[in-house]
Amino acid sequence: MTFRTFASLCQAVLLGSAAAATAVAAAASAAAVAAGFSITGLDPEAAGLAIFREADRRASGYGDLTVDLEMRLKTESGKESTRGLGIRQLEMPDDGDRLLVVFDSPKSYRGAALLSYAHKTEPDDQWIYLPAVKRVKRIASQNKSGPFLSSEFAYEDMALQEVEKYSYRLLDTRMEDVGLAYEVERIPADRYSGYAREVVTLDAAELRIQSIEYFDRQNRLLKTLVVSDYGLYEGRFWKPTRMLMTNHQTGKSTELIWRNYQFGTGLDADRHFSTNSLLRAR
Repeated sequence: MTFRTFASLCQAVLLGSAAAATAVAAAASAAAVAAGFSITGLDPEAAGLAIFREADRRASGYGDLTVDLEMRLKTESGKESTRGLGIRQLEMPDDGDRLLVVFDSPKSYRGAALLSYAHKTEPDDQWIYLPAVKRVKRIASQNKSGPFLSSEFAYEDMALQEVEKYSYRLLDTRMEDVGLAYEVERIPADRYSGYAREVVTLDAAELRIQSIEYFDRQNRLLKTLVVSDYGLYEGRFWKPTRMLMTNHQTGKSTELIWRNYQFGTGLDADRHFSTNSLLRAR
């Protein structure tokens, strides 16, 4: 944070509400300029899109990565269960990225796998393999709003979120625990999405997602995702350690604990991200 940005934030604290709003806006502008991009002078729609384009630019260039996860599921009554899984992810130069999720535990889930091909404008392709039925099943677009293996994450949540899949609008700029933050509404273009809209909060300094509120097709608050404990990898990629998805309509929750990020592992599109790779996934 530059001295100019810090001074603007201090001014926002000391002034009244109207003046404070102006000071926060000035701080947001200073923060954006300091970060190498600016939303000054943009209307809310253009500003929201600019924020997510810049966030995507900063997250790009990783090539491929692998990471281990622990999934903790909690029922409304407080009963908990745990699953172990791993993720492989690959950047594609001319399309959306590819993602493979493989379960390691418990024994009843071992070998279950989800393969996602994200696309910039077309509907994503997803396939699931369940060892119990011993076949690969394509997930129909109209079924992607369903729960991913009994968790509070939907299949569409497990796909990589390409910028082009949404329209955007900057709703607010305000102070949060992480400092200055943007609140952006994004609306899925996919008519089969289970969400009417999402409200995303990102810190202004690094454009890391802090939370997402998901609203169902009746525009009722359905779920909230809280993302925390970011770490910096390879000197440029911010990745979270924890994600907590809470379903407000059922009282259930699912937490993901991310460990052991590895970059540049040599993953190959044909070898590691084909439907045949689902049968070999372990």
